[in-house]
Amino acid sequence: MEEEFDESSNAIRIELNRFEAAGMLESYQEKNKKIYRANKKHPLYAGINEILHKQLGLDQILDKIVSKIGNVQKVYITGPLAQGKYLGALELLLIGDGINTVNLNRLIDKVEKSIGRNIIYRIHKPLHFKTEDLKSNDWLLIWNIH
Repeated sequence: MEEEFDESSNAIRIELNRFEAAGMLESYQEKNKKIYRANKKHPLYAGINEILHKQLGLDQILDKIVSKIGNVQKVYITGPLAQGKYLGALELLLIGDGINTVNLNRLIDKVEKSIGRNIIYRIHKPLHFKTEDLKSNDWLLIWNIH
């Protein structure tokens, strides 16, 4: 985050602590690191989440793609964006059966032009996918049918 925001680690730590004190972030220890995540119970969570989805183009992906390509059960963001870095292509992992890849590719082309960002995707069948194999900081669940 230091490089991305061109700020000192101390300044970033202070702001993260402020967000945590305000109840917007939760944290936990993982070895020698303090890991932060959004507090989904905070009253502003839904509004901030909607703004982020629109900024990243996720609203269009979910509205224009996922609902029109078949039996999608889950969608994860992977790669740099899942780690909080706003660079490179938007990497997605789609979990589902019978996904229409022809329609998916056509819809992705449209959304890429609309959001000005490349989209890379992988598809896994639910039977071959185990969520316990995921590292929490490398995968971000953005859509779930359940």
